[in-house]
Amino acid sequence: MTLPLLLAGAATALALALPAEAQTLTIATAGDANMVEYIDEFLAPRFEALHPGVTVRALGTGPGDGGSQAIWERLVAQAGAERVDVDVAVVHQRMAGQMVREELLTAYRDAIETGGLVTRDTAEVALGVDVGGYVMPMFHSQIAIAYNPDLVPQPPQTYEELAAWAEANPGLFGYNGITGGMSGVGFVFGWLYAFTEVADEIKNAPLGEEGVQAITPALEKLAAFNGHVTKTPGNAGTLDALNRGEIAMGPVWMDMFYTWVADGRLNPDLRLLVLGPGMPGQPMYYVVPNGAPNEELARAFVSFATSPEVQAEGIVRRFNWFPGIDPQHVRPILSDDEWQRLFADVSPEILAERGWSMPQADNFRLILETYERVVR
Repeated sequence: MTLPLLLAGAATALALALPAEAQTLTIATAGDANMVEYIDEFLAPRFEALHPGVTVRALGTGPGDGGSQAIWERLVAQAGAERVDVDVAVVHQRMAGQMVREELLTAYRDAIETGGLVTRDTAEVALGVDVGGYVMPMFHSQIAIAYNPDLVPQPPQTYEELAAWAEANPGLFGYNGITGGMSGVGFVFGWLYAFTEVADEIKNAPLGEEGVQAITPALEKLAAFNGHVTKTPGNAGTLDALNRGEIAMGPVWMDMFYTWVADGRLNPDLRLLVLGPGMPGQPMYYVVPNGAPNEELARAFVSFATSPEVQAEGIVRRFNWFPGIDPQHVRPILSDDEWQRLFADVSPEILAERGWSMPQADNFRLILETYERVVR
């Protein structure tokens, strides 16, 4: 059944459940301009068609963690008020955890129909903070290694194998270190997961000052590794270098990789893999603030936005992101070609095994600070 037919079929039931009076649903979203466009151009008209009299208004707060912090600041400023001026927010992991700790959010996930469709642990823990029930993943993005199979017919499968390969093939691996984009930062985090004994602690609990000693030998090993690689100017720079054949391997965001291939900007013969033991990715979350003026409607919006039909049409087809809900619920809606494009190289099983979380928030900062001192 197509998305328009499903929406039409659901309209009567939803109209009975929710008031038809004029309402404005305000969605504050961190992220690039495409996040605002997705809400305004894709989600809003479809949701409004189901709810006569409702207007969905997107409010962009800026890219990266700074955009999420702007939402946090807005909610903090209104804390204690009977009502806030945001119904739903789209935020990154770090601020989601802080908002839960500071009791700025309502635990709504168990009250929506799609709440049980989420299986990944990032729906329960965000950078070491228990967020179970408070967040609903909008999508997942994943860092992986893109490689040229003509130059690397048998690519390394683990960080250990990659270190040996890079030494034997100087200059053919490229990444941006910790500047210019998160693909390089995520690669560094994965390196520490592989070459320290504290991977679980890095992901889940503050390491403290002892953590510097725990990660320093691995960062010294990374400094030696960097002597064999090509430094790129950022996420796009790594993809450009791969496309020009200047490097044979490098870390990329998978959704960015797929989008460049679809746009004809990248060699379609390039492949992807996720190194063992794991490489990090991250979701964006839908959250509902305490005191949301239209809380019932806010829950309905998140349920709609995370339904299998909308996840397939909007998240997978429009952006090449991984769905926020378990992929099995989206699979029947996608064609075989669409499913194959998304999971050809990195299967859902590999994602479940090797798609690890980013470090706990304090460790995130600690690692970058120690990298600046040890590696540079």
